[in-house]
Amino acid sequence: MTHNGWTNYATWRVNLEMIDGLDPRDMGWRGLDVYELSKALEDYAQEMIECGAKEGLALDYARAFLFDVNWGEIARHMAEDYADDDADANKGESLSC
Repeated sequence: MTHNGWTNYATWRVNLEMIDGLDPRDMGWRGLDVYELSKALEDYAQEMIECGAKEGLALDYARAFLFDVNWGEIARHMAEDYADDDADANKGESLSC
């Protein structure tokens, strides 16, 4: 079942709460392909929930929630957003000979 245009609720919610507003260039993710970016996003989210978290039921539920996220969908969305920015930044640049 889709949610607000995303694959599912987990994908929408994680993108909204954890990923939206991240600039891949600031995170050192520039030049990653979509698969690599999806893995970087997943690692980032895992680190966020585990940072200072105590082992137990709540952390287990958070991990299970992240398991349902479509990381490829978020990565494609992010890549498309920043591809437009990169194209705009490169307009007017030309090689000088």
